[in-house]
Amino acid sequence: MRATVRDVAARAGVSPKTVSNVLNGTFRVSPDTRSRVEEALAALDYVPNLSARGLRNGRTGMIAVAMADLRMPYSAEMCHHFVEAAAGRGLHVQIEETAGSGEREVELMSRARAQLVDGLILNPVRLETTAVQRDVNLPPVVLIGEVDQPIVDHVWIDNVAAVRELTGLLIDQGHRRIAIVGTGPMATAQLRLAGYRKALRSAEIKIDRSLLVPCEGWHSTDAAESFSAFLDRHEPPEAVVCMTDTIAFGVISALHAHGLSVPDDVSIVGYDNITDSATTVPALTTIDFDKQRFADTAVDVLLSRIANPAAPIMSVTIPYRLIERASTATR
Repeated sequence: MRATVRDVAARAGVSPKTVSNVLNGTFRVSPDTRSRVEEALAALDYVPNLSARGLRNGRTGMIAVAMADLRMPYSAEMCHHFVEAAAGRGLHVQIEETAGSGEREVELMSRARAQLVDGLILNPVRLETTAVQRDVNLPPVVLIGEVDQPIVDHVWIDNVAAVRELTGLLIDQGHRRIAIVGTGPMATAQLRLAGYRKALRSAEIKIDRSLLVPCEGWHSTDAAESFSAFLDRHEPPEAVVCMTDTIAFGVISALHAHGLSVPDDVSIVGYDNITDSATTVPALTTIDFDKQRFADTAVDVLLSRIANPAAPIMSVTIPYRLIERASTATR
């Protein structure tokens, strides 16, 4: 017979309400009490009855997190932090991939409306194609990333300011012919390109459109192919702003294949500070932000929306910092 909350409470010497608080993370419990409850849960092999819980409070204890491309190291790292954030609040996470598809987003929102999940954290690619639009019956949803749709809650990094500072570092180091790799129609690309343009204009450097290098996809192999083709047609730039660290890895590979050294010949900067950025050769100068704080904030905003659907819309900006490593050098 399955152990009940009352069984756990009796073994731990606490009330059923205290066991519920430990399971749901709804109220703070002392470390000693939490330890006794967790030992009792393990000893009795307690499994929560999520369907019964849902009947009582209309919730499943499950949220969905949907990223555009789970093959990207950045997405994998963020999913890890979302799982940590949810677990700390007594929640489970359903990880999904949208591939930038509005149809997939519609399906996920339908699942939320059908109460198969309590809410959705979504990372759309473009405002024009996301299913989060006006005049749509929306479940509790939080957008993360660069698509800003002011009808729902939003957690993001100021990409324009971050890339302006990143490009400004290269300018301060004496670089003038600065390329940017990863241009395209995505919201992320548009905002990061805007930051690049602002930095050049502030330094009174003319924007050379030939240095705006598109990239079909944002995987390192895509970036290596795109930048290699660029180098076949143009003189190497003095420095390169890469819209992600993964793009930077591909650009470094293309430069090495063309006999060019980083940073002696070309300085490189990235964005996201994924784990490999600190150990690649050379270690990558990049934009960093607290990913766990980002995930915690997004989950808290979603829980607030679930608890109070009529509350004012929130937009939360997570701070960033520029980490200077060995991939850049003064000319």
